[in-house]
Amino acid sequence: MTLAIVCRNLHKRYPSRTAPVDAVNGLDLEVFVGECFGLLGPNGAGKTTTIEILEGLLAPTSGEVEVLGRRWGEGDQELRERLGISLQETRLAEKLTVKETLTLFRSFYRHGLTPEETLEQVTLTEKANAYVGKLSGGQRQRLAVACALIGDPELLFLDEPTTGLDPQSRRQLWDILRGLRRQGRTVLITTHYMDEAERLCDRVAIIDHGCVIALGSPAELIARVGGDHFIEFALDNGNGFAEERLRHLPGVTSVRREEDAYCLAVTAPHVAVPALLQILQEENRDLIRLNTRHASLEDVFVSLTGRHLRDDQPGA
Repeated sequence: MTLAIVCRNLHKRYPSRTAPVDAVNGLDLEVFVGECFGLLGPNGAGKTTTIEILEGLLAPTSGEVEVLGRRWGEGDQELRERLGISLQETRLAEKLTVKETLTLFRSFYRHGLTPEETLEQVTLTEKANAYVGKLSGGQRQRLAVACALIGDPELLFLDEPTTGLDPQSRRQLWDILRGLRRQGRTVLITTHYMDEAERLCDRVAIIDHGCVIALGSPAELIARVGGDHFIEFALDNGNGFAEERLRHLPGVTSVRREEDAYCLAVTAPHVAVPALLQILQEENRDLIRLNTRHASLEDVFVSLTGRHLRDDQPGA
């Protein structure tokens, strides 16, 4: 398969008064033409630095980068016209209308789509004559994606496009990205939302401390945690429970303690739950919470690092 992006031993180091900071630390990456590829990791993992190097906005400290078969510094203008970029924060002129904004961005390219075609792609046609300053957060984000699409790019970079959006706006953007995927465009997206990566991406690279710590399709990575489902439960008094008994329950592959709760990776929840309830009854322990769920990319990250992807999640 043809490669759209190649990174080899990529490093980006920033000087500091105390010790240098390695934002990207030996990162290797390959993205194939036509796939939706996700860079997944917590804030500060190096996702934005990596994508800005790939976009040609930052120079790496060391390492090799190829984008669409070219290296930055060799015909940069021609390469930029083949890319669409939506930054983590896009500030647009609030006194321009939506159509005027797209007309301005279209003027930067020799070839591309019309503003009308692009508005239809991002379902903003009815807002063509609205001022940017009057748009909602979700509409602004769709306009930012439209600005990235106006040049009809071969490769699209989207840096955390749904951060801060309400659930409805997130799903509207997901629909747009699914449409781009059906068109066969190559999309590189960064996110710290596990469900977003699972729903949109053909493959994901989980990044932590500037390195790729896991790579594969969402299904392949989730299979690595050793269970299809998780049982999470909390007791009236979480101290002093015999965790070894949990490890020997039928269908349990691993046990993780998270503050006041336990998390069991299981292959057969319909077998493990009754067995769990039996030993809790034997030890005269009362449940205050019990739920089951499918394994996710969040569980992959926790199993690899012992931390959660987002700082505001329980157990982080």
